[in-house]
Amino acid sequence: MPIKIYEFVLAMLFAIEEINRNPDLLPNVTLSFTLFGAHCDSTTTELINPNYICAMSSCDVILTGPSWTASTKIGTLLWLFNYPQVRLITYGPFHPILSDYDRFPHLYQMAPRDTYLPLAMVSLLLHFKWTWVGLVITDDDQGVQFFSNLRQEMHRNEICLAFVNVIPVNMQVYIMRAETYYNQIVTSSAKVVIIYGEKNSTLEVSFRRWECLGTQRIWVTTSKWNTLTRKRDFNLDLYLNTFIFSHHHHEISSFKNFIQTVNFSTYPNGITLKQLSWMYFNCSTSISYCKTMNNCSSNTILEWLLQHSFDMSMNDDCYNIYNAAYAVAHAFHEKLIQQVDIRGMEKQTHLMHECSQLHAIMKSIQFTNPIGDPVNMNQREKIDAMYDILNFWNFPQSLRIKVKIGEFSPYFTHDQQLYVSKEMIEWATGNRQIPISVCSMTCSPGFRKSHQEGRAACCFDCSPCPVNEISNATGMDQCVKCPDEQYANKEHNCCLPKAVTFLAYEDSLGMSLACMALGFSALTTLVLGIFLKHQDTPIVKANNRTLSYILLISLLFCFLCSLLFIGHPNLVTCILQQTTFVVLFTMAVSTVLAKTITVLLAFKITAPGKRMRWMLVSGTLNFIIPICTLIQLFFCGIWLGTSPPFVDTDAYSEHGHIIIMCNKGSVTVFYCVLGYITSLALVSFTVAFLARKLPDTFNEAKFLTFSMLVFCSVWVTFLLVYQSTRGKFMVAVEVFSILASSAGLLGCIFVPKCYIILFRPSVNSLQMFKNK
Repeated sequence: MPIKIYEFVLAMLFAIEEINRNPDLLPNVTLSFTLFGAHCDSTTTELINPNYICAMSSCDVILTGPSWTASTKIGTLLWLFNYPQVRLITYGPFHPILSDYDRFPHLYQMAPRDTYLPLAMVSLLLHFKWTWVGLVITDDDQGVQFFSNLRQEMHRNEICLAFVNVIPVNMQVYIMRAETYYNQIVTSSAKVVIIYGEKNSTLEVSFRRWECLGTQRIWVTTSKWNTLTRKRDFNLDLYLNTFIFSHHHHEISSFKNFIQTVNFSTYPNGITLKQLSWMYFNCSTSISYCKTMNNCSSNTILEWLLQHSFDMSMNDDCYNIYNAAYAVAHAFHEKLIQQVDIRGMEKQTHLMHECSQLHAIMKSIQFTNPIGDPVNMNQREKIDAMYDILNFWNFPQSLRIKVKIGEFSPYFTHDQQLYVSKEMIEWATGNRQIPISVCSMTCSPGFRKSHQEGRAACCFDCSPCPVNEISNATGMDQCVKCPDEQYANKEHNCCLPKAVTFLAYEDSLGMSLACMALGFSALTTLVLGIFLKHQDTPIVKANNRTLSYILLISLLFCFLCSLLFIGHPNLVTCILQQTTFVVLFTMAVSTVLAKTITVLLAFKITAPGKRMRWMLVSGTLNFIIPICTLIQLFFCGIWLGTSPPFVDTDAYSEHGHIIIMCNKGSVTVFYCVLGYITSLALVSFTVAFLARKLPDTFNEAKFLTFSMLVFCSVWVTFLLVYQSTRGKFMVAVEVFSILASSAGLLGCIFVPKCYIILFRPSVNSLQMFKNK
């Protein structure tokens, strides 16, 4: 921009005056420079840039910039025409091409490297949680390289590019595509746009077009674009906000006072206000200013320019000019010291022409400038820049003030590299709420991201977490499974400790089963008492009185053993509940088998001459019970010896609970012992079925048949239901099956007999039996 000519000249004048006033730097030597103006037509500013020459005797140093293209042209000319006495210093942004020593052996870059600029911008985006941004760059090597570096940083930090506008350098090509670039930016949902490229280019033309069309975005850019603060250049409605990354340096407080008090009449050698004013007004879009220039005094023109063109702080380019002047002064000062030490003051004039030695000094010169910042002219040791983050405050009448709101330093740890003062930021919305720029709203806790097919990674849907999984933070990619001892709450945003539970006596289910067990035990005891009291009656003596007692005692303990399944499990109860259950039921079923065989033999083989009559008389059938029981004990021994029951936990069957239960150990052996009991029951049922049509006076064959039918039905149902239940309900099913099958035997075999004993005693007599 033409206005920068003014800024650059003022920075050079300030540095020269400061150097000349310093008695410790170049004593008795006055440093001066000559300004050569250039054409500033807006169509050729990129190709023809203002250049400034700092002349020291015949050892010339050319300062050029800010565009790197001008530096390359002048550097190439110096190399082609072999001017070894001339050195070129560029004050524009650092460019990798200008670091080619073979191509530009006489060129120095004052600006630090922008290696960490992409990281700095991404850090700012992360700070404000902007994950959906646009990018506008120029179609040149520097723009493409910046795009590559920025994309890598964005990918590492899960930030996505909504669009990339690559603005061609050629104006005609740009005009053909201008509408496409505009549509990309206005139709995108991204509210933040990064701008990177040169001013005075098609990129600036594009930006001005968006300004005229009223495009509102948050702009993130570099100090090259800080001239947007000029009143005549900026429309307040265009900006939601602007963040500028400027190279960090200390403030030069005396620069403002210098601008306010500078008197151009003290610079006779080509630096005139009229010349500078022509450079500005000749490039202005308003020709009326140029016509009135001759009628204005010097102070009036300077005051008008200062109020309407730029702020009083020193920007990056001006600061580089300031350091360049000091670099030349320090090199020249070092040369003067060397000539005093080597040849004496009388040869000073001759030695000042030894430019090659002066330039050799300048290659390695290192110094600290007056504000305390280090400066190193060794191009191979260029440091990476730290950044100040600048923001604009808006005031009435479209006035804006640039304010520093943060810093970025690559030399700190990752979590301390960026500092931003939110209180210093003024959003265009008029409040402190940070604008949002995301493709999809962040998933709240309890949800996870579900990627949208064919779209960027930042575009997603929010899906609820699966069962027993949580997400306790916003924007989680995956839900986390709760530990076994915890469970997910209804909102799926935290894991809660599971309550330890088991089939306890305090539970309604446990209490009901315990009451049933005790009730049936009491009933069995009552039946046994009735049988003992009426033990000499025919109905008690029929079908082997001893077997009836054994069966009742077995059923009593079957009811009581169910209590082992209720309460807090431990190793002893786990072993006892299974072994006691199978042994007692084996005794009960084998007793029923013995009674059934007794009934059958009583009617089939008691006739005179039958050879097997001795079985009834000798009591051989009573050995069925111990034999069957010993076989079951053998199976239990194998069970306990190989894989015995143990205390186990079930954290999955019941939501929010850890169930403590007895694991049966070897499931195969468990089903084997159940199969053995079932086989005994089937044999008993078969024998009883065969005896169902025998004379029914005190004949319990039918009752035995029905009892075995009930018994088998209960345990077949148990096997089906047991496989589909979990947790403490498995225990409850097993307890209920024990009670139901035992109650079936008790009710079907003994209740009819008790009814006769208690309510029909006349039937229970030997005389009645003989009469029938």
